[in-house]
Amino acid sequence: MRKKHYIGMIACAVVFGIVGSASFEGISYLYSHTVAKEERTAAAPQTKAVASTVMTNQTDSDESVTKVAENVLPSIVAIDVTMTETNSDFFGRTYQQDVEGSGSGIIVAQDERYLYIATNNHVVADAKKVSIKFNDESVCEAEVKGTDSDSDLAVVQVLTKNISDSTLGKIKVATLGESDSVKVGDQAIAIGNALGYGTSVTVGYVSAKEREVAGEDVTLKLLQTDAAINPGNSGGALVNAEGAVIGINSAKYADTEVEGMGFAIPISTAVPIINDIISSEILSENERGYLGISGKEVDEQYAEYYNIPEGVYVAEVSQNSPAEKGGLKKGDIIARLDGREIKSMAGLQDKLSKLRAGTKVKIVVKRSDNGEYKEKECTVTLGKRQ
Repeated sequence: MRKKHYIGMIACAVVFGIVGSASFEGISYLYSHTVAKEERTAAAPQTKAVASTVMTNQTDSDESVTKVAENVLPSIVAIDVTMTETNSDFFGRTYQQDVEGSGSGIIVAQDERYLYIATNNHVVADAKKVSIKFNDESVCEAEVKGTDSDSDLAVVQVLTKNISDSTLGKIKVATLGESDSVKVGDQAIAIGNALGYGTSVTVGYVSAKEREVAGEDVTLKLLQTDAAINPGNSGGALVNAEGAVIGINSAKYADTEVEGMGFAIPISTAVPIINDIISSEILSENERGYLGISGKEVDEQYAEYYNIPEGVYVAEVSQNSPAEKGGLKKGDIIARLDGREIKSMAGLQDKLSKLRAGTKVKIVVKRSDNGEYKEKECTVTLGKRQ
């Protein structure tokens, strides 16, 4: 993400309740309307390849990239956001000010009501206003459908009735590939809203797979590429020579002495998370599940320094809470919730916010046993906040 004005901000969080989430009409509905599917069969419709993976000369390569770009650009959008940040002046007085930022997104699904756009969580986090600019330069207001902080993923939705017929005829849902089958040395093309100036295309290769990259709150396993990924490219597409999305651009190595190191979230990792976000339903405050703990995230540095696992450290368990009844104890480290890895407080909040009170969840904790941490699975029935 590129912020047009930078203002420092300090934030903290405690898991004792839930943050808001968005709506859908069920997972079966998603799988009948969404292109971002986890299961693919040989009979599934595929976008025709527009470029060969074998390039005979530089001219052929240039022409192939041009064709890929022409095919993919209708699926890429620019995202502009407005957020409120807190700053302090020379005298220590604090004040709030609206700032603007920009990023990119990928059209991943469409149904009768909405167009769904995948992007990075850090592009839209804390945004109070979101707008989308399509490839034909038309602009529509949008809203954040949901986020997953631990994976730095989010979904933004736009009402299709607010999109003109002309624009609907010029945009399309992206073709999603399989990042698990990507090989080091494969061609990689990064497409996004670089520096907020508009859509750009850069070309390179896949430099590495499952590269561990430390972010602000979490460590992610990403695809590494030497295709230039600049501020504003966040949330855009990394595609292969056939034009299929293999990654969602997420970060650039922040070191002025290093060149040619860009990173993308593997699409095979992103798809199930995107589907979870799209299929989540709108829950009012009193409908959302309540766990009943307070805690602190254990990041990579804490884990190494104190020799404990990464996750969310349970600092307190409320008396008679769902967490206590389900067997969670003070000192436990929450590692997974219903099979999804938990890396941060915000990530735990994101996942709980999509669950209704009364839902049974499987929470895997790592519990100290004579100095050795062992996994234990707890079944917790989420309660309702009183």
